[in-house]
Formats: sequence, C-alpha cells, structure tokens
Amino acid sequence: MSRFGDVIRSLVSSAIGRSTTPSRQTPSPSPHAEGKTAASGMEEPGRFGDSATVEVDPAAIGRVRMTYVPSTDGDPDPGEIVWTWVPFEERDGRGKDRPVLIVAEEPGGTRLAVQLTSKPHDGSRDYIPVGSGPWDAQGRQSWANIDRVFRVLPAGMRREASAIDKSAFVRVAAALRDLYGWH
Repeated sequence: MSRFGDVIRSLVSSAIGRSTTPSRQTPSPSPHAEGKTAASGMEEPGRFGDSATVEVDPAAIGRVRMTYVPSTDGDPDPGEIVWTWVPFEERDGRGKDRPVLIVAEEPGGTRLAVQLTSKPHDGSRDYIPVGSGPWDAQGRQSWANIDRVFRVLPAGMRREASAIDKSAFVRVAAALRDLYGWH
C-alpha cells in the first residue's frame, strides 16, 4: 500500500470515527533522514540535514583565506571541483546535483564553494572561465559563478571530480577578493 493511500485512509477514518487501517502496513522511512529523494530513492549528499549545502552571504562571512591546495584524498580541498546538491536561486527547496569549485576551508571544517556552469558567459564579471576538465563528461568549457557562494561539508559532497588548473583558481580567487574583500 502506498504511503499516500495510508494517509488518505487515516484521514477518512478520523473523519468518520472508525478504523479503515489495512491489515498490513509497512512503515516508510523519511527520505530526509537518509538524504534520498522520495521519487528516485537515489542519494543526494548535501541536500538535507546537518550536511546540507547552503547558500551563504559572501559579504557576511568575514575574513576568508583562499589557498590552492588540492589533494585527491576524498575530502573537498580548495582548488578541487566536487559534486554536491546545489539549491536553485529561487530558494524554494528545489535544486540539483552539480559541480562546485572549493575556494576556501573555514576554521570549523566547512568549505566555501562557487557553482560551475557549462553555459557560456563570456564577458560577464560574475562568471570566471575555468576551462574544461573531467568534471564535465562532455568536455565542455566551464565558468565559476562568483555571485553565489555555498558552504559545503565533506559529508555533503557526492564525489571529488578533480582539481582545476592553478591559474584558473588564481583568477577565481582574485575575482572573489575584488568582489567581497576576501584574502
């Protein structure tokens, strides 16, 4: 029996004052508790709970020290591109799994990141070209969107994709420094 059917049956039984509970009920775990979507059953690290990837106000973060220190150790390090769930700009609970560039590590172990896009943004001050790499299966050029900054926890990433070229990281870091006053 579906969970929706169980809810309807419960509402009807409450309204008419008698039990219509089926003889066999299987409890359905909350998708939020396990970091899975209800529709697909697939894991989406970074979407729910304590490890959720969240957008932060870059101007309110305070001092940020950006260094290029990629290390393929399974943890998200500055200079690496990792995959995590990223909320849409509408901030309505929707989002999708996408690559982000880790730009800094905060003292508490969280990381700051900017999302990547393969949609061309030549000439835009908010999008910095980072080239192409193994994070994009089709080998497309990517741009870092410095207008949106996210806090990522190691438990909130799905996979470590690769490191970007140091010169690309330096360009992104310089743009973030200019825009937000970071170090």
